[in-house]
Amino acid sequence: MVKVPKGVTLVVGLGISGRAICRHLTRQGTPFMVADTRAVPPGVDDFHAAHPGIEVHCGPLTDLDLSEVEEVVVSPGIDPRTPGLAELAGRPRPGSDEPLRVGEIALFVRACRAPIVAVTGSNAKSTVTTLIGEMAREAGRRVAVGGNLGTPALDLLAEAPGAELYVLELSSFQLEATPRLGAEVAVFLNLSEDHLDRHGDMAGYRAAKLGIFRGARHAVVNADDPMTWPAAPLPAQDRFTTHPPAAGEWGIGRREGRDWLMHSDEPLMPADEVRLPGRHNQANALAALAVGHRLGLPPAAMRAVLERFAGLVHRGELVAEVEGVRWINDSKGTNVGATLAAIAGLGPTLEGRLVLLAGGVGKGADFRSLAEPLARYGREAILFGLDAERLEQALRGRLPLTRVPDLEAAMARAVEIAEPGDCVLLSPACASLDQFANYQERGEAFRRWAHRLAGRAR
Repeated sequence: MVKVPKGVTLVVGLGISGRAICRHLTRQGTPFMVADTRAVPPGVDDFHAAHPGIEVHCGPLTDLDLSEVEEVVVSPGIDPRTPGLAELAGRPRPGSDEPLRVGEIALFVRACRAPIVAVTGSNAKSTVTTLIGEMAREAGRRVAVGGNLGTPALDLLAEAPGAELYVLELSSFQLEATPRLGAEVAVFLNLSEDHLDRHGDMAGYRAAKLGIFRGARHAVVNADDPMTWPAAPLPAQDRFTTHPPAAGEWGIGRREGRDWLMHSDEPLMPADEVRLPGRHNQANALAALAVGHRLGLPPAAMRAVLERFAGLVHRGELVAEVEGVRWINDSKGTNVGATLAAIAGLGPTLEGRLVLLAGGVGKGADFRSLAEPLARYGREAILFGLDAERLEQALRGRLPLTRVPDLEAAMARAVEIAEPGDCVLLSPACASLDQFANYQERGEAFRRWAHRLAGRAR
């Protein structure tokens, strides 16, 4: 048994977030040691070089005596039910009412001296986080953007010490380990089946996400998804919808033959001037506008961003348009909810039909909810990867289906069948790990192929 000395903080996990936690504790002058359940964590030699003299325990956490530990800071990738951690649930820090076991965002909140905008949801949180950050920059605010997206939150404190606003994307893993976030604006975009292996069921997943509202002064939620609403009223709240807005809501209304983004009955900008394609991205724009309005950002600055922002790589990214066919890379669509949002958002905007490329590791998800919107908007679903057969079973009889061995074969098939006005959409509804290192590599394969196709067409 290895004893963690009295007054020492234990950092669990040597991944990206764990390293950021260690850098923060070093800057704070807080004594700490590190534990990782892996026998030889990747990059452990680099860690020793950066933090000489810091002890690293490799192996089961149950080999540690935590009876006198000051605090246990757990990386978001570490399941709190891990033996050695589970036993700490409900235990307070020495001489404090605060919990002994926390995550990186709890440390961020403790050290942060500027307002926080926090964004969560099963899908689109990276896009909305980026939009809000860009709007704040356009308005001349000193803003730092990160969290689950890009730069770890704790590194933002060092890299942007003069920030007057922090905009953070936060995952359910981060939120469940944050006792009180205290955000100026907390945004909950949507909720769909994901991470049930970690949270047990949808109730557990939602409970983790609802942590974004603890101590928040203002909420922005989805009027069309009551699962995003806080359990108890907040001091102020905005709702966004893809339908005509009620009083006080942000929505989409019809004016003189065009769809407009609106706040109550006030037209803000034509919906088709939002550069991001699809109705789902117009909803993302409305969520960002609601946040910006709360922050006092000028409407002109927010509109300028919406007119130019083309999207994040692998997240509904328009890669090419070849002979009237749009090729959209939504490789980040690793769950059914993300793919549903992409189909429902793009389908009504097309002159033609949707050609869906889907498949990979389904993580036990139920694909049947994809059948109805694909029957309405789809030309064909081209299926590949480990769970192609499960997808085929869920979609059979609703639209034409083709099984192919891999993504390259799927794109070749799409070229054969796509017609002018169509959209070829890579939104796999699955993880990529059967055929790719990650969703980014899968998306890059799609991008290279589409760019080659565009080059040949020219």
